[in-house]
Amino acid sequence: MDFRLSDEQQAFAQAARDFALGELEPHAARWDAEGIFPRNTFAKAGKLGFCSIYAPESIGGLGLPRLDATLVFEEMAAIDPSTTAFLTIHNMATWMIGTWGGQGLRNEWGPMLASGEKLASYCLTEPGSGSDAASLATRAEKTGGHYVLNGSKAFISGAGDTDILVVMARTGAAGPGGISAFAVPADTPGISYGRKEEKMGWNSQSTRPITFDNVQVSQENRLGEEGEGFRFAMKGLDGGRINIATCSVGAAQGAYDAARRYMGERRQFGRALSEFQALQFKLADMVTHIVAARQMVRLAAAKLDEEDPQAPSYCAMAKRLATDLCFQACLDAQQIHGGYGYLKDYPLERLVRDTRVHQILEGTNEIMRVIVARQILEKGADIR
Repeated sequence: MDFRLSDEQQAFAQAARDFALGELEPHAARWDAEGIFPRNTFAKAGKLGFCSIYAPESIGGLGLPRLDATLVFEEMAAIDPSTTAFLTIHNMATWMIGTWGGQGLRNEWGPMLASGEKLASYCLTEPGSGSDAASLATRAEKTGGHYVLNGSKAFISGAGDTDILVVMARTGAAGPGGISAFAVPADTPGISYGRKEEKMGWNSQSTRPITFDNVQVSQENRLGEEGEGFRFAMKGLDGGRINIATCSVGAAQGAYDAARRYMGERRQFGRALSEFQALQFKLADMVTHIVAARQMVRLAAAKLDEEDPQAPSYCAMAKRLATDLCFQACLDAQQIHGGYGYLKDYPLERLVRDTRVHQILEGTNEIMRVIVARQILEKGADIR
């Protein structure tokens, strides 16, 4: 068992770190304050391959393991979790189109998505179905050589700013077996976008509801076969949980780095904060939790790469552990900054706001516990 990163992996992480420092850090606070969706920055990321890290090489993706993707996302999230989180969503949607789309769809959209020229949103959540994805109500009725899509989606990242939507819709009976997946151009007649949500965090990515009113979708835009959508969605969420967990690890690392610097610079009662043992202990706990979360995330990513049958449980455990521990690490770093941690002049309050949502997305952490408990109790999984 070798926990060391290869030279290539270290170089890849360094490239992501350099990109984050050069392209994200100078703008992250302004994007957050003004709600700017930085399309040009995503295009720059695409030139480095960061828009299609694990997408198939056949569409222009890098085809790298999920483990390598965590290295990139962690480095970027240390500077800007919000923008990085959207990049992970785009990567997931691009991977789904490149993996299960037909040849025509892949040829038309694959290279543009892989390069960041075009961007994708993932449409699973509905007003009446969040964590209970199998109960979604949006329908796609087949008529001749196309489908007619009706329904609505909620909390869609990038909605109104992206170019194609990966949509889960019901083509059959109730339950997971009746769900299919489609890639729908975002400007197709009949699609309308609701008001941009005003959120606590994740402000550099727009979030809107989407309504589909008799939207015609070509049969060629279906991903895989009818009834396979739920399986695709669950595979996507396994990777999505790793991605969100990685963004939490990165944000916590950024918060820890800021707290450590601040403790060396700030003096009270004639001493640097770094000389107070209580704060030393807090910093030690922070870095311990960050390292534990990082190793759990990388283990889950390795399980997913190996197609281990227990990978979904590991992804759920990693998401639960990392998002909880790393949100607390961001809070602790903010506390170390005292009143300054409450100011927008420092990144701490933004890191706290952006990581709070990670405990809710890709299934709440309560759902993560349910997934793991079922594997242990109902399926008799021996997780060790």
